[in-house]
Amino acid sequence: MITLVTGGVRSGKSSYAEEILSGNDDVVYIATSLAEDEEMKERVRLHRLRRPKEWRTFEGYKCLKEAIGEEKNYLLDCVTNLVSNIMFEMTYQLDDIDEETKLLVEEKVLEELKNLIQAVRNIGGNLVLVTNEVGYSIVPENKIARAFRDIQGRVNVRLGSLCDEVFLVVCGIPVKIK
Repeated sequence: MITLVTGGVRSGKSSYAEEILSGNDDVVYIATSLAEDEEMKERVRLHRLRRPKEWRTFEGYKCLKEAIGEEKNYLLDCVTNLVSNIMFEMTYQLDDIDEETKLLVEEKVLEELKNLIQAVRNIGGNLVLVTNEVGYSIVPENKIARAFRDIQGRVNVRLGSLCDEVFLVVCGIPVKIK
């Protein structure tokens, strides 16, 4: 089963995703964030404290299928960090990201996710993916933020079609939409 959990910032998506797999000891937590400043280090610390000690952690945003091991359950948190890491890796020197480059970033992200999904399906496992819904906010003021929003939104659309279930978390309440 491949499940996508989406929602706004601080909506309860990660907690709900963890709840889906609670009771399982054979879980791999795929952490895609880069803890490069004190705030992110604190966020990572709090996430680690919240999840069971039995869960294995795979840290990275590339070669995600390498996270696959003997376990049957996987949780990727989050697609949004994956998108931003790949986007900035591919475009870090650009002041403007054209449509062709946006599509290249999107394809690279989707390649990573499709490979992971296929690897989980191959072992008959479960995967829960967490992503931010970026379409409810104001239009960002700068070009790079707008490019990110466009890429993230299109990745979410395509990812939703690849998943068996999709949940939208609003005010901590999960609503099944697929």
